[in-house]
Amino acid sequence: MLKYKAHISFLIIILTSTTFFAQDNKRTKDTIDTQVVNVVKPYTPKISDAFKVKQIPSLDDEDNTNRKEVKYNIFSIPVASTFIPSKGKAADVDKAKPVKLFDNYASFGVGSYTSVLGEIYLNHAINRTESVGGYLSHQSSQGGIDGLILDDNFFDTKVDVNYARKLRDYSWVVDAGARHQVFNWYGVPQPLFDSSNTAGIDPKHSYFTFDFGGKIEFEDRLLRNGKMRFRRFADDYDSGENRFMFSTNIDIPLRDEVLNTTLEFDYLGGTFQESFFANDNVNYGNFQIGIIPSYQLKQDDLTLDLGIAAYYLNDTENNKSKFYLYPKITASYRLVDELLITYGGIEGHLVQNSYYDFAGENPYLAPTLLIEPTDQQYDVFIGLKGKLSNNMSYNIKGKYVAENNKALFKSNPVLLGGSKNYQHGNSFQVVYDDVSTFSIFGELNVDVNRNFNLGIKAEYFIYDTKNQAESWNLPDFKSSLFLDYQFDAHWFAGANLYYVGERKDEAQVIDPFLPLTMETVALDSYFDANVHVGYRINERWSAYIKANNIANQAYNKWLNYPVQGIQFLAGATYKFDF
Repeated sequence: MLKYKAHISFLIIILTSTTFFAQDNKRTKDTIDTQVVNVVKPYTPKISDAFKVKQIPSLDDEDNTNRKEVKYNIFSIPVASTFIPSKGKAADVDKAKPVKLFDNYASFGVGSYTSVLGEIYLNHAINRTESVGGYLSHQSSQGGIDGLILDDNFFDTKVDVNYARKLRDYSWVVDAGARHQVFNWYGVPQPLFDSSNTAGIDPKHSYFTFDFGGKIEFEDRLLRNGKMRFRRFADDYDSGENRFMFSTNIDIPLRDEVLNTTLEFDYLGGTFQESFFANDNVNYGNFQIGIIPSYQLKQDDLTLDLGIAAYYLNDTENNKSKFYLYPKITASYRLVDELLITYGGIEGHLVQNSYYDFAGENPYLAPTLLIEPTDQQYDVFIGLKGKLSNNMSYNIKGKYVAENNKALFKSNPVLLGGSKNYQHGNSFQVVYDDVSTFSIFGELNVDVNRNFNLGIKAEYFIYDTKNQAESWNLPDFKSSLFLDYQFDAHWFAGANLYYVGERKDEAQVIDPFLPLTMETVALDSYFDANVHVGYRINERWSAYIKANNIANQAYNKWLNYPVQGIQFLAGATYKFDF
């Protein structure tokens, strides 16, 4: 406003001055006629000309009244209608035919090296609570490995029967089985032996197994379960052992928590009719009693198991007793849900070694063994596991194991003048030593979809022995790969690949100018690839073809024991119900 006032004042002064100047000039000289001049110019507003109204004007209007409330009423008048809607029809959905599941199957196949493979699995439900079942398997080969002097055929037949019953508060099952195995000590060192000096060797060695046992499980009881097993294992050299095992699991209430306790009883007794260097029999026997209490803590993403294992061992042959105490502590923590889980722990165990377990791992043993338990002092491990995606999981673990009196397989020497079939450098013994093992393990499992599965495992080992020169026949590396693929409703295929690293053993030095001595040798690493392809003819019948050791490697799994080359086997499987 001050600005406009200044403009108005300035205009008044100019007009006044002009008036006075004009009048004075007129009095002096008035020679110009009077005329009217109109100056017209459109007004051009500017932003600076605008001003803000600081007051709200009052409104005084007679017509500014409140609106009246209007109420509406709807009068419903029924109208007759003859419209009838048509019934809806569900759209057709393509559904796959459900897979028919059968309780029984039989499989039979024949192949190269005059191989025969057969399996029969039976299961029948007597009623809603009872069922019986059975299993029969046979695998044999007439051998024929190139370059061998002695027979290399083998035979393995097994039969099992079981009866199960499930009641409201508990369930139980009993079973019994028998097994007959035949192997040959065909791995005599060459050229120390040939067809001229092996005519009197009968390499056949047979194993016989009979066992029975049972298991019972309770629902919502302090006594959770109980297991029992008796096994008789013998061979055709009058060797034999008996083993009886019993264990039970009990939950002991501890305030608001539970202390889980496992009780174990394990008896082992056996005899070998002769030792390797003499005709003296070898007896062994011991029983051990163990108690393993454990307590589990869970808090958010942390799971912690705290336990301890206490064992009492009594050597019945040497009248010696000893107590063992081991830690049982494990923990896991979820760092990122299911994607990253870290775990670790420290555990120990008293291992009950037996002739049955040794023969299952190495069937070419001499029936002259020394059987002793292994004191696994501690097994320390730490690892990571989880999922890389919804269909890919992994597991990485590193561990360190300290074992006293660990069992190792080692080749027996050639016994000059020996008359036994296993005294010609073609059998193995068991030696014991304190061994420390460091290993790194990795595993990757991929489930691409329901039709394709892939798994890879690998483990690297470093051993340290106390008395033995080497960790006999223990590999420095192991890996495996398996895959299964379902092409369509009929075709399927799979593969298994194994790689085993270098092992060490002792071999006979063959030199006509030197006495018979033993030297350390390295067994080459080997690769074994096996594949199979099958076709489902219908829901009951399917046919398959298998190829083993497709690389055709004549590797030695044990010293002087080459395996069969590439093998082919074809067969069929039939599924049925009673």
